[in-house]
Amino acid sequence: MLDAYALLRPLWLLAIPVVAILTLRAAWRSAPLGDWVRAVDPALMAMLQRRGAVLGGRRQANVVAALVAGIIALALTGPAFERPDTSTFRNLDATVVVLDLSRSVTEGGRFKEARQAAEAVAQAAGSRSVALVVYAGDAYTAVSPTTDREAISTTLFALDTDTVPDRGSHPERGLTLARKILDEANVVAADVVLITDGDGVGQAAEREAAAIRDKGWHLHALFVPAGKALAPGAPRPDPAALDRLASDGGGRVADVDSAGPVLDRVGASTAQHLAAGGYSVLAFQDLGRWLLLLALVPALILFRRSA
Repeated sequence: MLDAYALLRPLWLLAIPVVAILTLRAAWRSAPLGDWVRAVDPALMAMLQRRGAVLGGRRQANVVAALVAGIIALALTGPAFERPDTSTFRNLDATVVVLDLSRSVTEGGRFKEARQAAEAVAQAAGSRSVALVVYAGDAYTAVSPTTDREAISTTLFALDTDTVPDRGSHPERGLTLARKILDEANVVAADVVLITDGDGVGQAAEREAAAIRDKGWHLHALFVPAGKALAPGAPRPDPAALDRLASDGGGRVADVDSAGPVLDRVGASTAQHLAAGGYSVLAFQDLGRWLLLLALVPALILFRRSA
């Protein structure tokens, strides 16, 4: 997928070298009369040729047929360009930031970086709506889907250890709430970004990640490492759990200090998000049909009759 151009069905590119190989084989090994010279007695065939009863074919016809097949294969790859009105579909594309406010994050010494990462995700989303979900022992909607980045920044600045009164760490509840927000907004393409140290990620969170992926959305994760010595008995950061979670959610995982891979995915164009969600017809104009019409031009040569 490039900026304004795309191949909607790129696997059909594999058909082009197959067509080329078959063309070379046909051009070099096929006899002018095809298999008739094998099926007819040689003496009878020679007599028919002398009387003008048979006309030999041309190997060039194989090349023309291959050209037709090649153009059709190229058409099936779905070359397309982005529709100029794609931005009008931004209401179908949203981002939900799910921020861990459990004590292991807020008192772990890297909460400032976690909030900065959440704000970076919101900025990367561009003109699309962004929602903010916070969780610890339970999950709450801190900011409903909005395009007002100032509101998100203000809310993030006000978050602290006491924002969520419920103790514990249940990321699955934050993911469930994020999925509910996207369902209610009838969103087609979405990115859910979980910012956490990995504490509490278990089978319930993995099931939520799979449910998000099944909707055609993507779950990404930003890992918050411990910034200072943890208190005895405090839960340890678990980056491996986030790797599994992002894999289940069909997204990417990165560290809050190097969030580029996740920000790139969130910051992709609306057209790219819609195409990845199976709604490429809304975002791209498919040129394949016009290439099929172009294939008719050399195809007409195959029906030409000799005088």
